[in-house]
Amino acid sequence: MKKSFFVLLAVLAIQSCQSVLQPSGWDTSKVEIARDEFGVPHIFGERDADVAYGLAWAHAEDDFETIQKTLLAGKGLVGRVYGEQGAAVDFFVHLLETQKIAKAKYEDSFSDEFKAVLEGYAAGMNDYAESHPKEVLYSGAFPVNPLDITSAYILSLAQMSGADRAVQQIVNGEAGKVLPDPNPKGSNAIAIHSSRTESGENFLAINSHQPLEGPVSWYEAHLHSEEGWNILGGLFPGGAMIFHGVNEHLGWAHTVNFPDLLDTYQLEINPENPGQYTVDEEWLELEERTIWLKVKLWNFITLPVPKKVWKSIYGPTLVTENGTFSIKLGALDRIGAPEQWWRMNKAQNFSEWKAAMESVQLTSFNTVYADKYDTVFYVSNALLPIRNPKYEYTETVPGNTQETNWSSYHTFEDLPQYLNPTSGYLFNTNHSPFTASDSADNLDPNNFAEEMDYSRRENNRSTRFREIMPKEGLLSWEDFERIKFDDQLPEVLAFRTNMDALFSLDPEKFPEIKAQIETLKNWNKRGDVNSEGAALFAFSYYYWWEEFEENGRKWETTLSEEEAAEGLLKAKDHFESHFGKELVTLGEYQKLVRGEKALPLWGLDDVITAMRSEPWKNGMRKGVQGESYIMMVRFGEGLPKIETINVFGASNRPDSPHYDDQMERFLARDLKPMSLDKKSVLKDAVRVYHPGEE
Repeated sequence: MKKSFFVLLAVLAIQSCQSVLQPSGWDTSKVEIARDEFGVPHIFGERDADVAYGLAWAHAEDDFETIQKTLLAGKGLVGRVYGEQGAAVDFFVHLLETQKIAKAKYEDSFSDEFKAVLEGYAAGMNDYAESHPKEVLYSGAFPVNPLDITSAYILSLAQMSGADRAVQQIVNGEAGKVLPDPNPKGSNAIAIHSSRTESGENFLAINSHQPLEGPVSWYEAHLHSEEGWNILGGLFPGGAMIFHGVNEHLGWAHTVNFPDLLDTYQLEINPENPGQYTVDEEWLELEERTIWLKVKLWNFITLPVPKKVWKSIYGPTLVTENGTFSIKLGALDRIGAPEQWWRMNKAQNFSEWKAAMESVQLTSFNTVYADKYDTVFYVSNALLPIRNPKYEYTETVPGNTQETNWSSYHTFEDLPQYLNPTSGYLFNTNHSPFTASDSADNLDPNNFAEEMDYSRRENNRSTRFREIMPKEGLLSWEDFERIKFDDQLPEVLAFRTNMDALFSLDPEKFPEIKAQIETLKNWNKRGDVNSEGAALFAFSYYYWWEEFEENGRKWETTLSEEEAAEGLLKAKDHFESHFGKELVTLGEYQKLVRGEKALPLWGLDDVITAMRSEPWKNGMRKGVQGESYIMMVRFGEGLPKIETINVFGASNRPDSPHYDDQMERFLARDLKPMSLDKKSVLKDAVRVYHPGEE
């Protein structure tokens, strides 16, 4: 019996590693990769599909491991590499049926032209894997195909729509309104119309605050084909096109927004048959499937673990001790976001770009636009269902009637948007879409369907932007840079937690922290590296952040005088213990860390130059999310003038010279010039080669 068991394990182990991977035969002579002095890939191809092939190859050269994580998720194979933790991702994939959706909708959702782009990307990724077998995390994941890539997109956009949080809340017995992400990925986007600039150019700041590393960190690339694709910008690992950036004519920036993208339904189960639920007094069968999660154990064996998932007419379903719940969201219905992005990449004017946006395949994101034709635009984009006004969809809705089961969506024209406001500027910092410009131009939220449930909250960045953005007059490029790189909190703080008590403590009442109290009273609220006040504030902020998370206390609260004093006392003790003094600067406390390099890091959570950090070592913190990939653009005569910086560098490989070569420039806010001109790129390139060449 024991021998048979181990024979079975051996067979399973061998089967779990089998794959067949052959060269695609792609004509790589039509693909050219030019690396500039910073290692950024400029990819040239005869066709768009050739460029996609080159993007896959170049990105794999720089970060194949992270790309594989995205592809493994799309195929439901994460557990085979990362064990139990990865199997949780695979369960989510099976629950949402992203692979099945991709297969069912692929042909009708994408044009033949775009299918060729996905085919080129898949071929490039497969050829890289075939040429570098030692780098492959799990050989059974290859070859990948366009359906696998589509599944990964569906999964990512569903997650961005809150599906993962909704499922977690249901499992935890907290079904209902999807709670905000505890680590929201805030961003900034600013467009200034030429009527407000000294040079008569449109200005655009693309400034997403993503994690600094991992599957949703930015990668910079320039894509150029002879079929009219010429764009520079950022994408995530596994992306086959630019997500936001600049082409010869126009550019746009995304920021995260918070409308109601997902609904949770509670089903009414038949007490005599748990496999049935009632809808309009009719018993329907709950679809039940057993899935097999392949979980890696002991680093050498993969075992199948059975789990059950369910589905109702409303969508993916979970059966729990607290009831049976389904979720429904547009990200599992419309899957054309990748092609929408590609068409935005190739748009030559506002009409073409807006036509791509009007398809509303992209499920969310504020989008701020500028071009060389004196147009600025903003929309709080979202794929929002048209819901029955009889029901409150921000909470759990009844899953026993078709009245709650929506089937159509608001059009693009229904969404909050601005075109060339009289103020001459548009911006978003993840705040209310109804306050994207000057008060005279702002939208009336009462003109939009209440069911959209857009957040009306302001934050420190939006508040501070209004403090420093002139209501009238012309801005120089230096003025624009000063606004973009502002590192100061507003006069009146707008954190979700009221922290005003930190600044009103009486040093006579709390003599043991007199120095800390006086330091905060004299602090200019800037997050610069030489500031002791910034370090004190950062410690208190994170101290209470962690306390709230541990105790389940809501962020919407007010720190008492005693709590404010407690945070400062903890800071004093912490700094004395780890640094040998009771006051330290932010740069001593907070570092930008990459490999062996650790540099003083500016930035606080929710200043315009935002930076969120986490505990690192020896009492210090390291930056993990915030300012990362930055683009600053001027649209005038000829090609746009572009400057960019990426937090670490172009490569995620520690042995690459471009692993950390942008760090010092990033910290100095010294952006590097970039170009869309093929001739100048090739002239200045450090290396030009075809995929596969040594």
